[in-house]
Amino acid sequence: MRIGLMADTHDRLPAIAELVRQMQAAGAGMILHAGDYCSPFALKAFEDAHISLAGVFGKNDGDREGLLSRAQSGFGTELFESPHSFEIGGRRILLVHDIGEVHQRSIDAHEIVIHGHTHQQEMKTRGDSLIVNPGEGCGWIYGTPSAALLDLDSRQVEFLTLATAEWKY
Repeated sequence: MRIGLMADTHDRLPAIAELVRQMQAAGAGMILHAGDYCSPFALKAFEDAHISLAGVFGKNDGDREGLLSRAQSGFGTELFESPHSFEIGGRRILLVHDIGEVHQRSIDAHEIVIHGHTHQQEMKTRGDSLIVNPGEGCGWIYGTPSAALLDLDSRQVEFLTLATAEWKY
């Protein structure tokens, strides 16, 4: 099973839509988002793509009530407080915005940890835990919108980046 990973999309609608399109084309059946959507309209690309989304709130999600209301409008989105622990495909996953806010034992208790906040793509292991930051979906800080694909069976990660020609500002 392949899932898309995103974080820090910060309302950059064209980049969000293109990343979602590319993840679906690569076989992602759902997307996990590690927070900082910012506004409810940032969820539109997921709704338009008819793809399931599970996510946590980040530090810049100013309209949480609006985001929750949009998520509950029936298009397969669930939003949780960060951190959120759950299981998909037999894998124990921790979804957190700022990994610095969780204890090492919480990380160790999960096979896969997905986080955001730093806006930098990163993949590493700690013990048996695979830790992934898909980067910034917005491209505001480093100039290139990014995301990742995770194969749950093999735990292989593929990073995605958008060239300027692939999306409009």
